[in-house]
Amino acid sequence: MANFFLYTSLFLIWFMLFYHMFLMQGGYVFSQNYKKTAAKWTKKSHRFPTVSILIPAHNEEVVIEETLKSMIRLDYPKNKMEVIVINDNSSDRTGEIVENYARQFPFIKPVHTKPPYGGKGKSGALNNGLKEATGEMIVVYDADNTPEPDAIHYLVLGLENDPDAGAVVGKFRVTNSNKNLLTRLINIETITFQWLAQAGRWFWFRMATIPGTNFAIRKSILDRLGGWDEKALSEDTELSFRVYELGYHIRFFPMAITWEQEPEKLKVWWKQRTRWARGNEYVIFKYLFQFHKLKRKKMAVDLVYFLFTYLLFFSGILISHSIFVLNLFFDLNLSIGFVSYVLLILGFLLFVTEVTLALSFERGQLTLKNFFTVLLMYITYSQMWLILVVYASWLELKRVVLKQEVVWYKTQRFSEQKKGEKSEKVKAR
Repeated sequence: MANFFLYTSLFLIWFMLFYHMFLMQGGYVFSQNYKKTAAKWTKKSHRFPTVSILIPAHNEEVVIEETLKSMIRLDYPKNKMEVIVINDNSSDRTGEIVENYARQFPFIKPVHTKPPYGGKGKSGALNNGLKEATGEMIVVYDADNTPEPDAIHYLVLGLENDPDAGAVVGKFRVTNSNKNLLTRLINIETITFQWLAQAGRWFWFRMATIPGTNFAIRKSILDRLGGWDEKALSEDTELSFRVYELGYHIRFFPMAITWEQEPEKLKVWWKQRTRWARGNEYVIFKYLFQFHKLKRKKMAVDLVYFLFTYLLFFSGILISHSIFVLNLFFDLNLSIGFVSYVLLILGFLLFVTEVTLALSFERGQLTLKNFFTVLLMYITYSQMWLILVVYASWLELKRVVLKQEVVWYKTQRFSEQKKGEKSEKVKAR
C-alpha cells in the first residue's frame, strides 16, 4: 500500500514539474518576441478610447496618495480618462486624501460607500465603481499600485489591436523587494509566476489569468457578465473563467508595468495567501461541477492547471513527505527507496533551473544573492505554501459544510519604502 501511494504522489509531482518545464519553454520564446509586437503596434496609427480606472480602497491612507500621484503621471489623454477611487467604508483618512486630489484634478472621481452597500470586499467595491464608470475600457489597480506612465497606453494598445482579447493583463513588480527575506522570496515568486504561468500559458494556449491589478477589460464584457462575483475571494480568477466562456481570450502583455507593495510580515503574507488559496479553490469547484454545461471546453486547460496547483500537486507532496517521515520510524518495505531520493534531487534541480531562468528575463534579477535565495526558497517558502494550502482547504471545506458567509481580508499596507528601494524601479527597466 505504501508503494502505491508513493508511486501516485511521484506521478502527481512530476506531472506538474514537466508541465512547468513545458510552460517555461513557451515563456522563454514569448519573452524574446513580445517587444517586437509592441513596436509594430506602436507604429500603427490608433485611437485613444475612453478609459475608466477603478481603484478600490478600504483604509488605504498609508499608500493611496502615491497611487494617485502615479495616476496623474499617466501618459494618456486626461480628457479620455477618469480615475474612480472607491473609498469603501474606510475609517481612516482615505476619503479625505482622495477628495483633496479630486478638487485639484477633475479626472479623479471619489465614490464613497457605506454599509449595506459598502465594506463587503473588493468585488463589491469594484461593482460600485463600475456603476459610475463611463469609459469604453475598464482598468483596475489596487490602492498600493504605482503604474509606470505608459502602462495604460500599452493595456489599451493590446485591446485595440487584438479584437479577440476580452482583457489584457500587464506585469507587476515588487516595490519593496529588498525590505527583508520575505519580500525577496515574494519578488522571486511573482517573477516566476508571470514568466512561467502567464507568459507560458499565453504562448501555448492563448490563455492567461486576470490578476487583481494592472489589467484592462472591455466595459461591454463586464456589463454582459454583470460585473464581479461578490462571493469570490479571488474575484480576478473567477472573472477570467467567465471571460473565457464568452469566447474571448486574455492576453498577457508585459509592456504594461505596475509596481506594488508586498507583505513585509509573515502574518500578513499568511492571511493574504490563505485568501488567495481559498478563493481559487472556490473557483475550481464552481467550474468543475459546471464543466458539462460550459460552451468553451478549452477552459479545461486552466481548470486542470488550478486543480493540480491547489489540490493534486500539493496532495502529492504531502503524501510523499508523510511516507518519507514514516519510513524513518517504520519499515514500509518501499521498493523505490533509492530512486525516490534521486527523483527528489532531480526535482530540486529542476525547480532551481526554472526559477533562475525566469529571473534571467528581468534585468538585474539574476544575482548571486537571488540565486542563494532560490536555493533557500525550496526548503522554506515552498514548504510554507504546502501547509498554507492544507489550512486553506480546511477553512473552505468548513465554509461549504457549515454554509458560512465569505469574509474578506484586506492586506495590511506598510509605510512608504526607503528611497534606496525606490531606485530599484529604475534598475529593473
